[in-house]
Amino acid sequence: MGASVLVPLLLMVFLALLNIPIWIALLGGCLTWYMYFEPTIAPQILAQKLGSMCESNAYLAIPYFVMAGACMNYSGISSRLMDLAEALVGHLTGGLGLVNVLLSTLMGGVSGSAVADAALETKILVPEMLKHGYDEDFSAAVTIGSALITPVIPPGMGLIMFGFMTSTSVGRLFAAGYVPGLMAMVCQMVYVYFYSRKHHYGSGRTTATPFLQIMKLLGRSIWALLLPFGIILGIRFGVMTATEAGALCVWYSLFVGLVIYKEFKIREHFFPMMKESVLGVGTIMILVCSASCLSFFLTYEGLVLKFKDWIIGQNMTSAGFMVMTCVVLLIIGMFIEGSPSMIILAPLLTPIAVELGIDPVHYGIVFNFAVGIGNMTPPFGLVLYQVAGLMGIPLTRLSKKVLPFCVIMISILFILCFIPKVVLFIPNLIYGA
Repeated sequence: MGASVLVPLLLMVFLALLNIPIWIALLGGCLTWYMYFEPTIAPQILAQKLGSMCESNAYLAIPYFVMAGACMNYSGISSRLMDLAEALVGHLTGGLGLVNVLLSTLMGGVSGSAVADAALETKILVPEMLKHGYDEDFSAAVTIGSALITPVIPPGMGLIMFGFMTSTSVGRLFAAGYVPGLMAMVCQMVYVYFYSRKHHYGSGRTTATPFLQIMKLLGRSIWALLLPFGIILGIRFGVMTATEAGALCVWYSLFVGLVIYKEFKIREHFFPMMKESVLGVGTIMILVCSASCLSFFLTYEGLVLKFKDWIIGQNMTSAGFMVMTCVVLLIIGMFIEGSPSMIILAPLLTPIAVELGIDPVHYGIVFNFAVGIGNMTPPFGLVLYQVAGLMGIPLTRLSKKVLPFCVIMISILFILCFIPKVVLFIPNLIYGA
Protein backbone atom coordinates (compact mmCIF):
# COMPACT_ATOMS: atom_id res chain seq x y z
CA MET A 1 0.00 0.00 0.00
CA GLY A 2 1.65 3.21 -1.21
CA ALA A 3 1.78 6.70 0.22
CA SER A 4 -1.12 7.76 -2.02
CA VAL A 5 -3.36 5.47 0.03
CA LEU A 6 -1.74 5.50 3.46
CA VAL A 7 -1.42 9.26 3.88
CA PRO A 8 -5.10 10.10 3.17
CA LEU A 9 -6.34 7.20 5.34
CA LEU A 10 -4.04 8.08 8.25
CA LEU A 11 -5.10 11.72 7.98
CA MET A 12 -8.77 10.68 8.24
CA VAL A 13 -8.04 8.58 11.34
CA PHE A 14 -5.97 11.38 12.90
CA LEU A 15 -8.71 13.98 12.36
CA ALA A 16 -11.36 11.61 13.72
CA LEU A 17 -9.30 10.95 16.87
CA LEU A 18 -9.12 14.71 17.40
CA ASN A 19 -12.93 14.60 17.66
CA ILE A 20 -13.32 16.64 14.48
CA PRO A 21 -16.68 15.97 12.77
CA ILE A 22 -16.36 12.79 10.76
CA TRP A 23 -17.48 14.36 7.50
CA ILE A 24 -14.65 16.91 7.74
CA ALA A 25 -12.21 14.08 8.47
CA LEU A 26 -13.37 12.17 5.39
CA LEU A 27 -13.24 15.21 3.12
CA GLY A 28 -9.83 16.21 4.50
CA GLY A 29 -8.31 12.87 3.55
CA CYS A 30 -10.03 12.78 0.16
CA LEU A 31 -9.01 16.36 -0.66
CA THR A 32 -5.38 15.52 0.16
CA TRP A 33 -5.55 12.58 -2.25
CA TYR A 34 -7.20 14.63 -5.01
CA MET A 35 -4.76 17.52 -4.80
CA TYR A 36 -1.40 15.89 -4.07
CA PHE A 37 -1.43 12.24 -5.12
CA GLU A 38 -3.63 12.22 -8.23
CA PRO A 39 -2.85 15.44 -10.12
CA THR A 40 -4.44 14.01 -13.26
CA ILE A 41 -7.85 14.19 -11.56
CA ALA A 42 -9.28 17.70 -11.35
CA PRO A 43 -10.05 18.82 -7.77
CA GLN A 44 -13.46 19.96 -9.02
CA ILE A 45 -14.46 16.29 -9.08
CA LEU A 46 -14.68 16.52 -5.28
CA ALA A 47 -17.50 19.05 -5.59
CA GLN A 48 -19.17 16.95 -8.27
CA LYS A 49 -19.09 13.86 -6.06
CA LEU A 50 -20.57 15.85 -3.19
CA GLY A 51 -23.39 17.25 -5.28
CA SER A 52 -24.25 14.09 -7.20
CA MET A 53 -25.43 12.26 -4.09
CA CYS A 54 -27.94 15.03 -3.31
CA GLU A 55 -29.38 14.60 -6.82
CA SER A 56 -30.02 10.86 -6.37
CA ASN A 57 -33.70 9.90 -6.38
CA ALA A 58 -32.95 6.96 -4.10
CA TYR A 59 -32.17 9.26 -1.17
CA LEU A 60 -35.41 11.25 -1.40
CA ALA A 61 -36.95 8.99 1.24
CA ILE A 62 -34.52 10.21 3.91
CA PRO A 63 -35.84 13.81 4.25
CA TYR A 64 -39.42 12.52 4.20
CA PHE A 65 -38.92 10.05 7.05
CA VAL A 66 -36.87 12.55 9.08
CA MET A 67 -39.62 15.14 8.67
CA ALA A 68 -42.31 12.59 9.54
CA GLY A 69 -40.53 11.77 12.81
CA ALA A 70 -40.24 15.44 13.74
CA CYS A 71 -43.90 16.05 12.86
CA MET A 72 -45.12 13.13 14.97
CA ASN A 73 -43.37 14.54 18.04
CA TYR A 74 -45.56 17.63 17.73
CA SER A 75 -48.76 15.83 16.74
CA GLY A 76 -49.39 14.15 20.10
CA ILE A 77 -48.53 10.62 18.95
CA SER A 78 -45.49 10.31 21.23
CA SER A 79 -47.41 11.27 24.38
CA ARG A 80 -50.17 8.76 23.64
CA LEU A 81 -47.65 5.98 23.09
CA MET A 82 -46.10 6.81 26.46
CA ASP A 83 -49.53 6.65 28.15
CA LEU A 84 -50.14 3.23 26.59
CA ALA A 85 -46.73 1.90 27.69
CA GLU A 86 -47.27 3.18 31.23
CA ALA A 87 -50.69 1.53 31.40
CA LEU A 88 -49.34 -1.84 30.24
CA VAL A 89 -46.27 -2.23 32.49
CA GLY A 90 -46.20 0.76 34.83
CA HIS A 91 -47.57 -1.22 37.79
CA LEU A 92 -44.82 -3.87 37.75
CA THR A 93 -41.62 -3.84 39.78
CA GLY A 94 -39.32 -1.36 38.07
CA GLY A 95 -42.36 -0.13 36.18
CA LEU A 96 -40.89 3.15 34.94
CA GLY A 97 -37.79 1.38 33.68
CA LEU A 98 -40.01 -1.11 31.85
CA VAL A 99 -42.02 1.79 30.42
CA ASN A 100 -38.75 3.25 29.15
CA VAL A 101 -37.93 0.05 27.23
CA LEU A 102 -41.46 -0.49 25.93
CA LEU A 103 -41.80 3.12 24.80
CA SER A 104 -38.59 2.82 22.76
CA THR A 105 -40.07 -0.21 21.01
CA LEU A 106 -43.32 1.62 20.26
CA MET A 107 -41.40 4.72 19.17
CA GLY A 108 -39.47 2.68 16.63
CA GLY A 109 -42.41 2.92 14.27
CA VAL A 110 -42.63 6.68 14.83
CA SER A 111 -39.22 8.31 15.10
CA GLY A 112 -37.03 5.55 13.65
CA SER A 113 -34.05 7.24 15.30
CA ALA A 114 -32.14 6.22 18.42
CA VAL A 115 -30.97 9.80 18.91
CA ALA A 116 -34.51 11.22 18.78
CA ASP A 117 -35.84 8.50 21.07
CA ALA A 118 -33.06 9.00 23.64
CA ALA A 119 -33.61 12.76 23.68
CA LEU A 120 -37.36 12.37 24.14
CA GLU A 121 -37.10 9.87 27.01
CA THR A 122 -34.32 11.79 28.73
CA LYS A 123 -36.61 14.82 28.89
CA ILE A 124 -39.87 13.04 29.77
CA LEU A 125 -39.22 9.71 31.52
CA VAL A 126 -35.90 10.15 33.32
CA PRO A 127 -37.16 12.97 35.60
CA GLU A 128 -40.10 10.74 36.60
CA MET A 129 -37.74 7.85 37.33
CA LEU A 130 -35.61 10.09 39.54
CA LYS A 131 -38.70 11.28 41.44
CA HIS A 132 -39.59 7.64 42.21
CA GLY A 133 -36.16 6.91 43.67
CA TYR A 134 -34.37 5.38 40.68
CA ASP A 135 -30.60 5.77 40.55
CA GLU A 136 -29.52 8.52 38.16
CA ASP A 137 -26.93 6.38 36.38
CA PHE A 138 -29.32 3.44 35.97
CA SER A 139 -32.06 5.72 34.60
CA ALA A 140 -29.65 7.07 32.00
CA ALA A 141 -28.36 3.58 31.14
CA VAL A 142 -31.89 2.26 30.56
CA THR A 143 -32.58 5.18 28.25
CA ILE A 144 -29.40 4.52 26.27
CA GLY A 145 -29.90 0.76 26.07
CA SER A 146 -33.56 0.94 25.09
CA ALA A 147 -32.86 3.58 22.42
CA LEU A 148 -30.96 0.93 20.45
CA ILE A 149 -34.22 -0.95 19.86
CA THR A 150 -35.64 1.97 17.90
CA PRO A 151 -33.48 1.78 14.72
CA VAL A 152 -34.36 -1.85 13.91
CA ILE A 153 -38.13 -1.38 14.33
CA PRO A 154 -39.56 -0.12 11.01
CA PRO A 155 -39.30 2.46 9.67
CA GLY A 156 -35.79 2.78 11.15
CA MET A 157 -33.60 5.28 9.34
CA GLY A 158 -30.65 2.86 9.35
CA LEU A 159 -32.73 0.26 7.49
CA ILE A 160 -33.68 2.84 4.86
CA MET A 161 -30.08 3.96 4.37
CA PHE A 162 -28.76 0.40 4.17
CA GLY A 163 -31.42 -0.52 1.62
CA PHE A 164 -30.65 2.38 -0.69
CA MET A 165 -26.86 2.12 -0.38
CA THR A 166 -26.75 -1.61 -1.10
CA SER A 167 -29.78 -2.00 -3.41
CA THR A 168 -31.51 -4.23 -0.85
CA SER A 169 -35.31 -4.36 -0.59
CA VAL A 170 -36.39 -1.78 1.98
CA GLY A 171 -39.70 -3.58 2.42
CA ARG A 172 -37.95 -6.83 3.34
CA LEU A 173 -35.62 -4.98 5.73
CA PHE A 174 -38.63 -3.39 7.44
CA ALA A 175 -40.33 -6.76 7.83
CA ALA A 176 -37.12 -8.36 9.14
CA GLY A 177 -36.69 -5.78 11.90
CA TYR A 178 -39.62 -6.84 14.09
CA VAL A 179 -38.27 -10.08 15.60
CA PRO A 180 -34.80 -8.68 16.52
CA GLY A 181 -36.44 -5.58 17.97
CA LEU A 182 -38.85 -7.60 20.10
CA MET A 183 -36.03 -9.90 21.25
CA ALA A 184 -34.06 -6.88 22.44
CA MET A 185 -37.15 -5.49 24.19
CA VAL A 186 -37.87 -8.71 26.09
CA CYS A 187 -34.25 -9.24 27.17
CA GLN A 188 -33.85 -5.66 28.35
CA MET A 189 -37.14 -5.74 30.23
CA VAL A 190 -36.10 -8.93 32.04
CA TYR A 191 -32.83 -7.32 33.09
CA VAL A 192 -34.56 -4.10 34.21
CA TYR A 193 -37.12 -6.09 36.22
CA PHE A 194 -34.54 -8.12 38.16
CA TYR A 195 -32.22 -5.15 38.66
CA SER A 196 -35.14 -3.09 40.01
CA ARG A 197 -36.21 -5.96 42.25
CA LYS A 198 -32.68 -6.25 43.66
CA HIS A 199 -32.44 -2.52 44.37
CA HIS A 200 -36.05 -2.19 45.57
CA TYR A 201 -37.21 0.18 42.87
CA GLY A 202 -40.96 0.60 42.94
CA SER A 203 -43.53 0.95 40.20
CA GLY A 204 -44.89 4.09 38.63
CA ARG A 205 -48.44 3.24 39.78
CA THR A 206 -49.81 1.19 42.66
CA THR A 207 -52.43 -0.88 40.81
CA ALA A 208 -52.77 -2.47 37.40
CA THR A 209 -54.65 -0.48 34.79
CA PRO A 210 -58.20 -1.77 34.21
CA PHE A 211 -58.69 -3.65 30.97
CA LEU A 212 -61.23 -1.16 29.62
CA GLN A 213 -58.82 1.70 30.27
CA ILE A 214 -56.07 -0.14 28.38
CA MET A 215 -58.45 -0.66 25.45
CA LYS A 216 -59.28 3.03 25.50
CA LEU A 217 -55.61 4.01 25.44
CA LEU A 218 -54.97 1.46 22.72
CA GLY A 219 -57.70 3.04 20.65
CA ARG A 220 -56.14 6.47 21.10
CA SER A 221 -52.71 5.11 20.06
CA ILE A 222 -53.90 3.01 17.13
CA TRP A 223 -53.13 5.79 14.65
CA ALA A 224 -49.43 5.48 15.51
CA LEU A 225 -49.35 1.69 15.85
CA LEU A 226 -50.87 1.11 12.41
CA LEU A 227 -48.32 3.28 10.62
CA PRO A 228 -45.39 0.81 10.29
CA PHE A 229 -47.72 -2.02 9.24
CA GLY A 230 -49.29 0.23 6.64
CA ILE A 231 -45.87 1.10 5.23
CA ILE A 232 -44.82 -2.56 4.96
CA LEU A 233 -48.08 -3.65 3.33
CA GLY A 234 -48.03 -0.69 0.96
CA ILE A 235 -44.51 -1.50 -0.22
CA ARG A 236 -45.26 -5.24 -0.35
CA PHE A 237 -48.26 -4.89 -2.66
CA GLY A 238 -46.62 -2.29 -4.88
CA VAL A 239 -48.95 0.52 -3.82
CA MET A 240 -45.99 2.76 -2.99
CA THR A 241 -42.21 2.90 -3.09
CA ALA A 242 -40.12 3.61 0.01
CA THR A 243 -39.83 7.25 -1.05
CA GLU A 244 -43.59 7.56 -1.52
CA ALA A 245 -44.08 5.86 1.86
CA GLY A 246 -41.95 8.56 3.48
CA ALA A 247 -44.00 11.31 1.85
CA LEU A 248 -47.21 9.59 2.94
CA CYS A 249 -45.90 9.43 6.54
CA VAL A 250 -45.49 13.22 6.55
CA TRP A 251 -49.06 13.81 5.35
CA TYR A 252 -50.39 11.11 7.68
CA SER A 253 -48.70 12.62 10.74
CA LEU A 254 -49.97 16.09 9.82
CA PHE A 255 -53.49 14.71 9.39
CA VAL A 256 -53.39 12.96 12.78
CA GLY A 257 -51.99 16.04 14.52
CA LEU A 258 -54.39 18.52 12.90
CA VAL A 259 -57.62 16.51 12.56
CA ILE A 260 -57.55 13.52 14.94
CA TYR A 261 -55.65 14.71 18.02
CA LYS A 262 -55.85 18.44 17.20
CA GLU A 263 -52.55 19.10 18.98
CA PHE A 264 -50.47 20.27 16.04
CA LYS A 265 -50.63 24.06 15.91
CA ILE A 266 -49.36 25.47 12.64
CA ARG A 267 -48.27 28.82 14.10
CA GLU A 268 -46.49 27.26 17.08
CA HIS A 269 -45.14 24.00 15.71
CA PHE A 270 -44.53 24.35 11.98
CA PHE A 271 -41.23 26.25 12.08
CA PRO A 272 -39.70 24.22 14.97
CA MET A 273 -40.67 21.05 13.09
CA MET A 274 -39.05 22.34 9.88
CA LYS A 275 -35.91 23.36 11.79
CA GLU A 276 -35.55 19.86 13.27
CA SER A 277 -36.15 18.30 9.86
CA VAL A 278 -33.58 20.47 8.07
CA LEU A 279 -30.93 19.85 10.73
CA GLY A 280 -31.62 16.11 10.71
CA VAL A 281 -31.53 15.82 6.92
CA GLY A 282 -28.42 18.00 6.70
CA THR A 283 -26.56 15.85 9.22
CA ILE A 284 -27.35 12.65 7.33
CA MET A 285 -26.81 13.93 3.80
CA ILE A 286 -23.46 15.60 4.47
CA LEU A 287 -22.24 12.23 5.76
CA VAL A 288 -23.61 10.46 2.68
CA CYS A 289 -21.96 12.99 0.36
CA SER A 290 -18.57 12.87 2.07
CA ALA A 291 -18.72 9.06 2.10
CA SER A 292 -19.29 9.07 -1.67
CA CYS A 293 -15.95 10.86 -2.07
CA LEU A 294 -14.27 8.23 0.09
CA SER A 295 -15.92 5.48 -1.96
CA PHE A 296 -14.56 6.99 -5.18
CA PHE A 297 -11.07 7.21 -3.65
CA LEU A 298 -11.12 3.58 -2.45
CA THR A 299 -12.48 2.29 -5.76
CA TYR A 300 -10.03 4.32 -7.87
CA GLU A 301 -7.08 2.99 -5.85
CA GLY A 302 -8.40 -0.56 -6.21
CA LEU A 303 -8.76 -1.14 -2.46
CA VAL A 304 -12.30 -2.45 -2.77
CA LEU A 305 -11.32 -5.23 -5.17
CA LYS A 306 -8.16 -6.02 -3.19
CA PHE A 307 -10.15 -6.33 0.01
CA LYS A 308 -12.75 -8.52 -1.68
CA ASP A 309 -10.06 -10.78 -3.16
CA TRP A 310 -8.34 -11.00 0.22
CA ILE A 311 -11.55 -12.10 1.97
CA ILE A 312 -12.27 -14.71 -0.66
CA GLY A 313 -8.65 -15.86 -0.61
CA GLN A 314 -8.92 -16.60 3.11
CA ASN A 315 -11.54 -19.27 2.33
CA MET A 316 -13.70 -17.57 4.94
CA THR A 317 -17.08 -19.18 5.61
CA SER A 318 -20.26 -17.15 5.75
CA ALA A 319 -20.37 -17.57 9.54
CA GLY A 320 -16.77 -16.42 9.86
CA PHE A 321 -17.48 -13.38 7.71
CA MET A 322 -20.51 -12.49 9.85
CA VAL A 323 -18.40 -12.70 13.01
CA MET A 324 -15.71 -10.58 11.38
CA THR A 325 -18.31 -7.97 10.42
CA CYS A 326 -19.64 -7.81 13.98
CA VAL A 327 -16.18 -7.53 15.55
CA VAL A 328 -15.09 -4.82 13.08
CA LEU A 329 -18.27 -2.78 13.62
CA LEU A 330 -18.08 -3.11 17.41
CA ILE A 331 -14.46 -1.92 17.40
CA ILE A 332 -15.18 0.92 14.98
CA GLY A 333 -18.21 1.85 17.10
CA MET A 334 -15.88 2.68 19.97
CA PHE A 335 -14.39 5.50 17.91
CA ILE A 336 -16.84 6.48 15.15
CA GLU A 337 -20.56 7.19 15.38
CA GLY A 338 -22.80 4.56 13.80
CA SER A 339 -24.05 6.34 10.65
CA PRO A 340 -20.62 7.07 9.10
CA SER A 341 -19.48 3.50 9.66
CA MET A 342 -22.60 2.24 7.87
CA ILE A 343 -22.19 4.71 5.02
CA ILE A 344 -18.56 3.75 4.52
CA LEU A 345 -18.64 -0.01 5.11
CA ALA A 346 -22.09 -1.20 3.96
CA PRO A 347 -21.43 -0.76 0.20
CA LEU A 348 -17.99 -2.35 0.68
CA LEU A 349 -18.97 -5.42 2.70
CA THR A 350 -22.45 -6.31 1.43
CA PRO A 351 -21.36 -7.54 -2.05
CA ILE A 352 -18.83 -9.83 -0.35
CA ALA A 353 -21.55 -11.16 1.97
CA VAL A 354 -23.82 -11.90 -0.99
CA GLU A 355 -20.99 -13.70 -2.80
CA LEU A 356 -20.49 -15.87 0.28
CA GLY A 357 -24.17 -16.86 0.17
CA ILE A 358 -25.48 -14.57 2.91
CA ASP A 359 -28.96 -13.15 2.37
CA PRO A 360 -28.58 -9.35 2.04
CA VAL A 361 -31.63 -8.78 4.26
CA HIS A 362 -30.12 -10.98 6.99
CA TYR A 363 -26.81 -9.16 6.61
CA GLY A 364 -28.54 -5.76 6.69
CA ILE A 365 -30.27 -6.46 9.99
CA VAL A 366 -27.07 -7.77 11.58
CA PHE A 367 -25.18 -4.76 10.22
CA ASN A 368 -27.76 -2.30 11.60
CA PHE A 369 -27.84 -4.04 14.95
CA ALA A 370 -24.05 -3.92 15.25
CA VAL A 371 -23.93 -0.27 14.19
CA GLY A 372 -26.61 0.49 16.78
CA ILE A 373 -24.48 -1.04 19.51
CA GLY A 374 -21.72 1.31 18.38
CA ASN A 375 -24.01 4.22 19.31
CA MET A 376 -23.80 3.21 22.97
CA THR A 377 -20.21 1.94 23.07
CA PRO A 378 -17.59 4.00 24.94
CA PRO A 379 -15.67 6.16 24.27
CA PHE A 380 -17.49 7.91 21.38
CA GLY A 381 -20.98 6.41 21.18
CA LEU A 382 -23.31 9.19 20.03
CA VAL A 383 -26.30 8.24 22.23
CA LEU A 384 -23.97 7.71 25.21
CA TYR A 385 -22.54 11.20 24.76
CA GLN A 386 -25.98 12.72 24.22
CA VAL A 387 -27.60 11.32 27.37
CA ALA A 388 -24.49 11.98 29.49
CA GLY A 389 -24.52 15.60 28.31
CA LEU A 390 -28.25 16.11 28.86
CA MET A 391 -28.09 14.70 32.40
CA GLY A 392 -24.67 16.05 33.37
CA ILE A 393 -23.27 12.61 34.25
CA PRO A 394 -19.52 11.89 33.82
CA LEU A 395 -18.99 9.66 30.80
CA THR A 396 -16.74 7.18 32.63
CA ARG A 397 -19.31 6.65 35.36
CA LEU A 398 -22.19 6.19 32.96
CA SER A 399 -20.19 3.77 30.80
CA LYS A 400 -20.08 1.24 33.66
CA LYS A 401 -23.87 1.19 33.97
CA VAL A 402 -24.28 0.78 30.21
CA LEU A 403 -22.08 -2.33 30.03
CA PRO A 404 -24.85 -4.84 31.00
CA PHE A 405 -27.00 -3.49 28.16
CA CYS A 406 -24.01 -3.84 25.81
CA VAL A 407 -23.66 -7.49 26.86
CA ILE A 408 -27.38 -8.10 26.25
CA MET A 409 -27.33 -6.54 22.80
CA ILE A 410 -24.09 -8.26 21.75
CA SER A 411 -25.54 -11.63 22.83
CA ILE A 412 -28.62 -11.01 20.69
CA LEU A 413 -26.38 -9.89 17.84
CA PHE A 414 -24.58 -13.23 17.71
CA ILE A 415 -27.89 -15.10 17.87
CA LEU A 416 -28.98 -13.14 14.80
CA CYS A 417 -25.69 -13.99 13.08
CA PHE A 418 -25.95 -17.74 13.47
CA ILE A 419 -29.71 -18.26 13.20
CA PRO A 420 -30.80 -16.49 9.98
CA LYS A 421 -34.37 -17.82 10.27
CA VAL A 422 -34.91 -15.53 13.27
CA VAL A 423 -34.38 -12.57 10.95
CA LEU A 424 -35.87 -13.93 7.73
CA PHE A 425 -39.03 -15.57 9.07
CA ILE A 426 -41.37 -12.59 8.66
CA PRO A 427 -39.99 -11.26 5.33
CA ASN A 428 -40.18 -14.76 3.85
CA LEU A 429 -43.72 -15.07 5.16
CA ILE A 430 -44.80 -11.79 3.59
CA TYR A 431 -42.71 -11.71 0.41
CA GLY A 432 -41.87 -15.38 -0.11
CA ALA A 433 -38.47 -17.02 0.22
